[in-house]
Amino acid sequence: MSTSDSADNSLIDGGTHDVLVIGGGVSGLMAATFTARAGLDTIVVNDGESILRRNAHVENLPGFPAGVNPRLFADMLQAQATGNGADHVSGTVTELTGSLKEGFTAMVETEHATSKLNADRVIISSWSDVSYLSSLPVDIRDAGSKQYIETDALGRSTVDGIYAAGRLTEKYHQAVIAAGDGAETAITLIHDSETPFYNDWVTPEGYFTDRGRDIPPGCEEISATEQRAREQASMAAMQEYFKEPHSDRQRTHPSLSDDPLGRVPTDE
Repeated sequence: MSTSDSADNSLIDGGTHDVLVIGGGVSGLMAATFTARAGLDTIVVNDGESILRRNAHVENLPGFPAGVNPRLFADMLQAQATGNGADHVSGTVTELTGSLKEGFTAMVETEHATSKLNADRVIISSWSDVSYLSSLPVDIRDAGSKQYIETDALGRSTVDGIYAAGRLTEKYHQAVIAAGDGAETAITLIHDSETPFYNDWVTPEGYFTDRGRDIPPGCEEISATEQRAREQASMAAMQEYFKEPHSDRQRTHPSLSDDPLGRVPTDE
């Protein structure tokens, strides 16, 4: 089973989250990773399939000199967000209301019901249809069949407490750019929420303290023993991810396939 099957829809109607991320593609999952690592209660609502998964092979990604299977990479991104504490819901946001002062409420339509999900702040990184924002004064540019959210240089929309990242803000259509934009937008939200945060760094023991400095918020010092343990764990995880081909069948644009799930023909 792929990581994309791991959403927990029981989390809806479970109180107020610090951060709601709408969209589980590259930018949304990277944003969720950073807000969760900063200690903010983060939930991701994802509808359908990220365009990333339609790619045949993803190249020009840092750390993958030979490229990587896009469905595997998407699973790894979701596992990373989950491992850092983000929760996931499979559903469609049909309406978003509220304000930074009163909090935001998203109506989320799942397979079985429509429910409310509450959050103090929202990061939007969904596909370029934001009709669910119709009741909020978010500046949006219509471009034919697509809509783009206007933001400042750091991901803030024209409504306090609502942020946007990725292709939805007309960033270049590249996975590495989406990842960086999601991370930058998340850090903007972290600072705006007055969550103590310096940098997301893991440093060797003594890097700060041996210079008479406190460890800044967001940073961590680890011993040589812990460093080796984490390195071994990362090696084992990567070996597990890459031990066999990804099980999901390749998809393409729905208009290019007769298969009801948009899958490309197999060679068999």
